[in-house]
Amino acid sequence: MNPDIESPELGELRDLLNAERVRLGVHIRKMNSPGSPVYDYWENVWPAATILFTSFGATALIHFYVGAAVLAVGCWWWLTKIQPKIKDGVFHRTAELVLNNEMQFQLLWSRGVLTLYAKLPDGAERVATRRDDWREFVRSLRTEVPA
Repeated sequence: MNPDIESPELGELRDLLNAERVRLGVHIRKMNSPGSPVYDYWENVWPAATILFTSFGATALIHFYVGAAVLAVGCWWWLTKIQPKIKDGVFHRTAELVLNNEMQFQLLWSRGVLTLYAKLPDGAERVATRRDDWREFVRSLRTEVPA
């Protein structure tokens, strides 16, 4: 397949996603790992480094209990504030990558990074994973999901 030519299924998938008739799933752990095309090293390192250095500094300059408290608050901050932002960023960067480049979509689909989910008007749910053909999934929705 010519990399410059986009299949009609990818365009349809983009339209279905924009209309919120289909949801895209991304395996965040696989995509937020070194070597991934959307991995951001700095995004993952600076919060942990900030927490650790602040905790070590508080321990050395003030007291062990203060350092432990800083570490506990830092872990809470990481889990409640930073981690959700990282997950959202990885998801959005991955979605942008695969919806604008069919070869990337096919590559990440074959590696089990992407899934598709649709809830049909009759209440039935359809899911496509690595084992399924994503193009066939999109084609099957042509007849089942009204415009």
